Amino acid sequence: MTGAHGGIRRRTVHSHGLPLAVYEQGDPAHPTVVLVHGYPDTHAVWDDVAADLAADHHVVRYDVRGAGASGVPAGRHEYRLELLGADLLAVADAVSPDHPVHVVAHDWGSVQSWEAVTTPGARQRIASYTTMSGPCLDHMGHWIRHRLRRPTPRHLRQLLVQGLHSWYITAFHLPVLAPATWRLWLARAWPRVLRDLEAVRPRPGHPQATLKQDAVRGIELYRANMRPTIRRPRERHTDVPVQLITLRRDHYVSDFLSDGLERWAPKLTRRSLDATHWSALLEKGATVAGMVRDFTTRIAAGHEHAPPDSGELVVVTGGGSGIGRATALAFAEQGARVVVCDRDLESAERTAELCMLTGSAAHAYRVDVSDGAAVDAFAATVAAEHGVPDVVVNNAGIGHSGTFLQTTEKEWQRVLDVNLWGVIHGCRAFGTLMVERGTGGHIVNLASAAAYLPSKVLAAYATSKAAVYMLSDCLRAELAPHRIGVSTICPGIIDTNITRTSTFSGLTADEQAAKQAKVSKLYARRGFPPEKVAAQIVRAVRTGKPVVPVTIESKAARLLGRLSPALLRRAAQLNAG
Repeated sequence: MTGAHGGIRRRTVHSHGLPLAVYEQGDPAHPTVVLVHGYPDTHAVWDDVAADLAADHHVVRYDVRGAGASGVPAGRHEYRLELLGADLLAVADAVSPDHPVHVVAHDWGSVQSWEAVTTPGARQRIASYTTMSGPCLDHMGHWIRHRLRRPTPRHLRQLLVQGLHSWYITAFHLPVLAPATWRLWLARAWPRVLRDLEAVRPRPGHPQATLKQDAVRGIELYRANMRPTIRRPRERHTDVPVQLITLRRDHYVSDFLSDGLERWAPKLTRRSLDATHWSALLEKGATVAGMVRDFTTRIAAGHEHAPPDSGELVVVTGGGSGIGRATALAFAEQGARVVVCDRDLESAERTAELCMLTGSAAHAYRVDVSDGAAVDAFAATVAAEHGVPDVVVNNAGIGHSGTFLQTTEKEWQRVLDVNLWGVIHGCRAFGTLMVERGTGGHIVNLASAAAYLPSKVLAAYATSKAAVYMLSDCLRAELAPHRIGVSTICPGIIDTNITRTSTFSGLTADEQAAKQAKVSKLYARRGFPPEKVAAQIVRAVRTGKPVVPVTIESKAARLLGRLSPALLRRAAQLNAG
């Protein structure tokens, strides 16, 4: 034992005859947070998070059975989920007998904590649950069954992607190869895995020999639970408030595994963090601690559904309607804080209100993106009042139709000011902040299929979008060393109100109105909603995809431009507009 409240104190808690090594720090009079580690870690993986939380929490960590200084199960049957869940409740009862504890778990720590959280009556012992990179195996079993019963292309793709991410689970079931691999190679290579794959600085959690022994024994976690539970999933509900932190660069757990989680955990708060599976704890411990602190504070105050004031921050320009509004809502539904701006403040405020209905914090500002000084001031305000954004979506844009000779200089200036300079201003103002912060981020620029689909009646519009496309390519190369991704989104015909505000060269006011109505009706008949574009934007941010053609016509045009540019140019000559 060291220190009074500032040091780490060790005790032993027995659960089903097995000794568990428990480590405490912070004042026991403060709210208790129990941190549960995964595989092949020990309690040490939580060092940074625990040190931060100990300032105002009673922080408890323990080595799970078979790991670190805790007892070793006699066989595979003692690694079953019900015993792992019972261990957590035993530790909670020992360290905080009079008050429910807040549980925070990662990887296999999350898997086993779900067992305790979904146990009937868990709310009496668990005040809240923050989970990272570890689904409930029962929920996962139902998730797989649902996709096999309804094998849509999206469901099949999800099953394939997660199957590829989970290759190691199959390997762990091999009777001789899996333990031999750990003993002969992987234990020694583990620091390199963390450095090269996880982008973290390896640090000593425990001696190499202990890591090897724990890892070999821990394979039984998978063998005792994965196939039996997923084959026969149980109905596991909970009324415990749950905070799901999705790690956007997780190499093992896909974000879509949490689709439909509200069915099992209705008091769900979604958050996300730009981190890999282990960098969340080893590199961004203070950020994770901030998310936990915010959640426990809101739970203690009885504000289970209040919007969080920390976590991922997303800025969307032109967020008052259409793709911008749908994108803001899509990120809000994932627990992000959202800042929207638009020339129409009332519409931006309406978007913010809709975002807040999802339980996320949202704010609205009036900004004309064509005004560089205004965008700089907006970026400074966002940084001062909300922090540096993690994601910026430069969406604001206007439509214009007209041949080159028809389009006046004033019309050219208006289109380029918004569609190109608006993106330039947003990239420069927020990109500078992201680089100075030094923790990465992502910029999304809305281009169009018109960026690579020539049309004699879209001279100014297509030129502005082609410029955005190339700007994004250049910016992607420049910002890559700073871990800032850049995605170019290229929608085709989308049913938004841009058609109702588009302008047309050489037409009278009455002719403009008639043309707007005609084009709007055409786009509405196409029936491709902005929500589908928003989903692709979110996915691009999560996966780092550089260029995303969204609609079928956009994909076809990009492919044709690669295969036969001459045919694409010929089609442009025939386009009557």
